[in-house]
Amino acid sequence: MSITGLNGTGQRRPTMKEVAARAGVALKTVSRVVNEEPNVSPELTAKVQAAIKDLNYTPNESARMLRRGKTGTIAVVIRDIGDPFFASLGRAVELWARSSGSVVMIGLTDEDPERERDVCLEFVARRPDALIMAPIGETQEYLAPHVDAGMAVVTIDRPAHGIEADAVLADNAGGIDQAIDHLVRQGHRRIAYLGDDERIFTARERVVAYRAAMARHRIDVDEDLVHLSEPTTEGIGITLSAVLDRPEAATAILSANNMTTAEVLRGMAGRRDRVALVSFDDLALGDLLSPGLTAVAQSADVMARTAIQLMTERLPEPHRPGRTVRVPVKLTIRGSGEIPPRS
Repeated sequence: MSITGLNGTGQRRPTMKEVAARAGVALKTVSRVVNEEPNVSPELTAKVQAAIKDLNYTPNESARMLRRGKTGTIAVVIRDIGDPFFASLGRAVELWARSSGSVVMIGLTDEDPERERDVCLEFVARRPDALIMAPIGETQEYLAPHVDAGMAVVTIDRPAHGIEADAVLADNAGGIDQAIDHLVRQGHRRIAYLGDDERIFTARERVVAYRAAMARHRIDVDEDLVHLSEPTTEGIGITLSAVLDRPEAATAILSANNMTTAEVLRGMAGRRDRVALVSFDDLALGDLLSPGLTAVAQSADVMARTAIQLMTERLPEPHRPGRTVRVPVKLTIRGSGEIPPRS
């Protein structure tokens, strides 16, 4: 059974024509009042509002937005809602949407370029006003027709390629510099680096920054201490054995993302007090660990608010040049990064 024309109680929804009849005004006058257009006298506005209240009339929000060329919908495409960083991003955008009367659609890429393309194209077919995404594919050129048509695109954590878009990025190099500087001050020189797949923009930026920071301290990088892969329990367990169970073992570990850090902590059970650890990305309960987790913290909330600001600025100017904003990060010292090297 079709429910078109019914309100939430199953009763027939009053029409704008009935509001006009009750108020004794033209249909166009009701339309202007409902859409908050100018040039309606206070007297007529009061009559229309009284009729709306009497009839319990509710405007068709979808139709109203479509007439304005807007849908009130924001699409968000991220890596994985199970990743605390991206979960926080999604929540921050949803809270903003709730307060602004917008609706959010959230899709996941699972770091698969084909999945990214499929999810994005499925979403843009629904005509969102804007798309906030964390790209994984080499290019987002498939979105060009939609960007040309006026859809605002803002990327977060990683930049887009092949389209004009704004980007909100963490200061990856600055965070890695802080981590290496801190470990070197504790006396470490054999610093292992455990990072994500280099297809990921942040993974590439961070490992390059690691090598640059080590060179700045005149420390040769031992390639056997550099491991880049998807963080799995089995994989990180093998990696930890490779960097810690050897004659010239690492005395410190720099873990380049929160998912890797979680697996490192699991794999280092029993020796967390013997090997220094600094994480790029904090963990929700990092301060409750023993020792507490020393981490380079990036604020998902600040990044989300910045993305929303860029999005709202881009909506009226969809064809302006793209802007990139780097969000500062901060080293939080709690204990794990202050363990000195063993002789």
